[in-house]
Amino acid sequence: MNEKLLQYLWNFKIFTNFDFKDVEGNPLEIVEFGQWNFDSGPDFLFGKIKTQGVTLAGNIELHVKSSDWIFHRHSGNPEFENIIAHVVFIHDIEIDEFTSKNIPTLELRNYIDEQLLSKYELLLQENQFIPCEKLFNPRYLPFNFHEETLLKKLDEKAILIEEALRRNKNNYEAILFQQLAYAFGLKVNAALFQQLAESIDFSVFNKIRQNQTQLEALFFGMSNWLEKPSDDQTRIWKREFEFLKVKYQLPPSYIHPKFSKLRPPNFPTIRLSQLASLYHQNQNLFSKIINAKTIDEIISVFNKVKASEYWDHRFNFGKISSVSGEKTLTKEFTELLIINAVLPLIYTYYKNTDENIPDFIIQLYQKISPEKNTVIEEWKKLNLPAETAFETQSLIYHYRNYCEKKNCLKCGIGLKLMNTS
Repeated sequence: MNEKLLQYLWNFKIFTNFDFKDVEGNPLEIVEFGQWNFDSGPDFLFGKIKTQGVTLAGNIELHVKSSDWIFHRHSGNPEFENIIAHVVFIHDIEIDEFTSKNIPTLELRNYIDEQLLSKYELLLQENQFIPCEKLFNPRYLPFNFHEETLLKKLDEKAILIEEALRRNKNNYEAILFQQLAYAFGLKVNAALFQQLAESIDFSVFNKIRQNQTQLEALFFGMSNWLEKPSDDQTRIWKREFEFLKVKYQLPPSYIHPKFSKLRPPNFPTIRLSQLASLYHQNQNLFSKIINAKTIDEIISVFNKVKASEYWDHRFNFGKISSVSGEKTLTKEFTELLIINAVLPLIYTYYKNTDENIPDFIIQLYQKISPEKNTVIEEWKKLNLPAETAFETQSLIYHYRNYCEKKNCLKCGIGLKLMNTS
């Protein structure tokens, strides 16, 4: 037992019976269990009880043991002056101030189902994919679980995008560039690529986007890769970067993208060249994306994107590779860009003006292939299918925000599980 579980049981009134008696044996009627308080002060506010013929209104404090009142130093704290009941799992000592004020203490251990406590203990076990792995059944998924979870993720993402918009004077083009840079960086270089994008004034970027050589020179120079040119092409990029640096007074860069733990097609050299290609080919990229009506229209924007010819025979500067060929965007990578950068931005753009946008975005996610990673594979082992990105995005978000953090008592699945016999 811990205090978090005790609060959960009290809030949802999960007891074997409600014929409560205080530790003195007096009947205790809980008229109002109170409002769960997540700030400082008593655990439940605005409670109401009836004891010994008297009705009391005020706050209710919960502890695993009565002695926790002392250990938590509540005595004398003004926030805890209006306590009408002390609710504990185990009553281990008398609290003098409660006795003197006739404040009842309710011991709950005989009112809680032992099977429920056993379930909770299982949730706390280590070395499981999800805490409820030994209890999980797909039927525990709440109604509309995937819809609500995905929209919760999109709403959180929208808050971050709106904050970025305020920093960038409501320039959606600049935010799209930053979002795409982050997505092109994948897990290893995402933050670095976003930092690179944010360090470039978008008006500068916009002025040179018609020149792919200058775009690459800008990206490679800001990544500190052109200090020692290794061949004719890198010398051209260095010359162009030096020109851009002086003309636009570019800030010094301390970005050093990583190559470790990446397959060659995902090297930052290739991904930045592809990002340059995307913007070189699409002078009105934001308009194309925001006005798209189908997933195929969005995908078509990325179809012709490829790294520049220099990279047909290389993955790093000056080193000829035994593997040759154009470095185009794969379908899987394109869909990752759409999932992580494009759809959240579309949702943010329309969410306050179009009431149909949640359904539209969900439909787009349902047209994208499911992601492949260890989290999704583990969910599949629990007989939970994931047929599209709609399901995989929902399951990944839920795992990261509830299962990994053991937020079982705030989880819709956990709520059903704890209340299922």
